[in-house]
Amino acid sequence: MLTLLFDGLAYGMLLFVLSCGLAVTLGLMNFINLAHGAFAMAGGYVTVVLTNRWGVPFLLTLPIAFIATALVGAILEKTLYARLYDKTHLDQVLFSIGLVFITVAGIDYVMGSQQQILNLPEFLRGRVTVLGVGIGIYRTFLILVCGALAVSLQLVLSRTRFGSRLRASVDDRRVARGVGIRVNTIFAVTFAVGSGLAGLGGALGAEILGLDPTFPLKFMVYFLIVVSVGGTSSMLGPLAASIILGVADVIGKYYVPSLGGFIIYIVLVAVLVLRPQGLFSRAR
Repeated sequence: MLTLLFDGLAYGMLLFVLSCGLAVTLGLMNFINLAHGAFAMAGGYVTVVLTNRWGVPFLLTLPIAFIATALVGAILEKTLYARLYDKTHLDQVLFSIGLVFITVAGIDYVMGSQQQILNLPEFLRGRVTVLGVGIGIYRTFLILVCGALAVSLQLVLSRTRFGSRLRASVDDRRVARGVGIRVNTIFAVTFAVGSGLAGLGGALGAEILGLDPTFPLKFMVYFLIVVSVGGTSSMLGPLAASIILGVADVIGKYYVPSLGGFIIYIVLVAVLVLRPQGLFSRAR
């Protein structure tokens, strides 16, 4: 049971890193970006190609995946996404889901439809037993890295000038511009960082979640569930939701295999019935 809890915690932390970029763009920027999973897939492919084909050390590929997807996100934000900030949510959904299908087709054409296998370094493989609990070394690495990212994001959004300017820009762009805040630059940086975090999550999750051209479609619902259950007012909500869903998913698939992946949907329905605004958001 403790081993399952540990694996569920690692899975939940991974879900958080994959979803926190969407929590930023959806919760703070009020932009529905269903193509978020495409950035995660891109980061995963960057890591797989660099590690397996070019022999780049795995740990070095992680910042490369973050930077590469952040640059792609910045370019797309300037050329495409910025035109849709003032559009309706339906327009944003249709646009971003179209990008998903374009990305899936493009990756399938370039890389093929087969599952990609990530060759982890030897020191991240295997398990150790601590007090009778089987602990995966790579899952421990995930918990440490994702936990540090969660703390850093919360501090940046709540304790820095950039975070206050971002919240002001979302609340009222006209007034924010009037007091000298460069709203366009704030949004561009935020979108790029959110894309980079998705790419980093895809790089970290390639070994556990698997990687193929359908990745954005398979995990799109998971990202939305994390944001819906946790709320979007802070990073604490998505973090708590990710851990709850990760533990529920792992334990549910082990003890109730007949239900399989339906466990997280049961949790989703239960939370939204009790708190429609999410766990950590205030009712309006």
